[in-house]
Amino acid sequence: MSPQSRRAESPGGSDRSGSAGRLVRGAVPQPANALFAEMLRAARELLAVRSPLDAELMVSELLGTWWRQQPGPNGRPPAVRRADVEELVGEGLVEYAAGQGSPAALALLSGVACLGTARQAVKAERAALDLMDRGVARPRWAEHAGAVAAGDCYVNTDAYGDRDEVICVFSYAGQEEHALVVVVDYNAGGMVKDGWVTSQVGKLLSYCRDLAKPDRPKATFRQVDSPNVRRLLQSALTITETIADPPVSKSFPAYHAFIRARIRTLPPALPRGRALVPAAVSAGAGTAEPGTAEPGTAEPGTAEPGTAEPGTAEPGTAEPGTAEPGTAEPGKARPGTASPGHRGSGYQGPGLGSATRAAAANMPGLIGPGASRRTAWRRDRRAMLVAEFLASDEAEDLSDRRAASRCADHIVDYGCEQDFGRPLRVSPAKAETFLLDWLPRKVMLSPAEQHAMPHVLIAWARWAGAKSGLDIAAISKTLDAVFDAISTFTSVYRDPASFGIEPGLVGRLLPDRDLEALPRRAFAFGVLEGTFRGTDLSTLDPASPPDRRLLLAADHDDPLNGQASPEHLDQHAALAERLWHGDPPELWDAAQRLLDLGMRRHEVVHALIQAIASAGQDDRAIRLALASLPRDPPG
Repeated sequence: MSPQSRRAESPGGSDRSGSAGRLVRGAVPQPANALFAEMLRAARELLAVRSPLDAELMVSELLGTWWRQQPGPNGRPPAVRRADVEELVGEGLVEYAAGQGSPAALALLSGVACLGTARQAVKAERAALDLMDRGVARPRWAEHAGAVAAGDCYVNTDAYGDRDEVICVFSYAGQEEHALVVVVDYNAGGMVKDGWVTSQVGKLLSYCRDLAKPDRPKATFRQVDSPNVRRLLQSALTITETIADPPVSKSFPAYHAFIRARIRTLPPALPRGRALVPAAVSAGAGTAEPGTAEPGTAEPGTAEPGTAEPGTAEPGTAEPGTAEPGTAEPGKARPGTASPGHRGSGYQGPGLGSATRAAAANMPGLIGPGASRRTAWRRDRRAMLVAEFLASDEAEDLSDRRAASRCADHIVDYGCEQDFGRPLRVSPAKAETFLLDWLPRKVMLSPAEQHAMPHVLIAWARWAGAKSGLDIAAISKTLDAVFDAISTFTSVYRDPASFGIEPGLVGRLLPDRDLEALPRRAFAFGVLEGTFRGTDLSTLDPASPPDRRLLLAADHDDPLNGQASPEHLDQHAALAERLWHGDPPELWDAAQRLLDLGMRRHEVVHALIQAIASAGQDDRAIRLALASLPRDPPG
């Protein structure tokens, strides 16, 4: 079920629209105060709104105006991360509204106190209380905004397992029930890709239950525990927020703040040993894929071993921004809440929806990032799976068994490490993503493997699809997708030899065959061949710290200035280590921006070293320092 068709045709579509969309999202580089004044003018419409839900959606749309920042020059990622732009501009808007002292300003501040980041919420709440002290009237909806109770949660999973549509039901003290629908895409790293809101909850749930049709693979619709949903959505939204240019829907920025706030409203996971339902009820087991543990058993804050990309592991359950922002004076209602006790988790105890929650206990758990714990697929288990495939009837026509084995290794690794421990899952979208996106970026294939890969993938789709119980029609669609992608694969996959680098040198720089790392690793070393102090540099291993240090010393062999000091080499070795692993991603992005300005390699290296040194040991400070390069914009 596509979000677009549901919006346009089904009763589950979003039936609410704000008026703030007149602002052009991510456009106009006008002075900050001019932008804030325009937003405050748009916020006047909040004064005519009666529904707290309508008000929250309008404020969310306003806050989403600057969410999608445009890419940097030459397609590079922007120099300032989106999260930092959102934080800084949002706080500037709060300060501007606080100085206006108008009812529209108070209405906007009340909304930001509910939907903003933690820092924005604190400042907005204090500013709103100050305006109330000065006698500014606030709209009636502000008494209820943010004071929502979380109800039942459901997940609609498509037949292939490509994505989950998560449905969370909320209400304002039993009134104005509404559903938030969030799309989590597992072929895009498990990120939140879309979201919308509807007040037609009953029709939406009926539509989802009746969704299966005879002419297409059957989707699954089930109820799940709210804490599991919170972990899933919290981690998935973190992935979306950390990607430089996430492939989200056009409407997603307008719902981003609303989604973030509603995730905070879902009940957090209880400590281990405590359950939301009786143990006899919650012991229902779903069917786990071979080699994996039963989903839904993760301890709060525990990342899944071996299943997430670096930087995508589930954060702890203490989500930034979930703390109560400030406190109101005795006897005074807080802006955006009905009472001091309403804002926070919003969980009303196990009595809410307990019957349906118990009935859902036998359903399978969630799949996505942070939603469940699964046993890592160890190398021996992966090898056994590949051996079983190669011995199957589907693989008997693969002539080059050595190349086929290596290709199958890559398919299994992708499923284990990029698809949340699901190597047997096949789908048209997964096959295309693997063949046309992941392989060309991440894996160095030999010529024989390049030729064999499409054929191995076809055989794997037949074997794994049947093994996982996928019907013939679904398997056939996957095969069609692979056939259609073969010609594109031959054009998008670039053999490392086409880069003009000797194969032996490529092998030294890519012992892990991570093709995406080749440019930054080549940049890390000024010299990789020649002779230095009687040592043949071509025999050194750049992945080895002692050999790496000798390569860096050779790069600093200057007859005029002599050898570099040990301390100076330490700085270069630390930078080379970061470049080798791509840690943090902002490091290579900054290097490319500086190179684009015409700076020499050694100048860029020193600029990176100085930026890291100035930031100290804090990882976030290092990322910000690198993102700010170049410090002076080109004239």
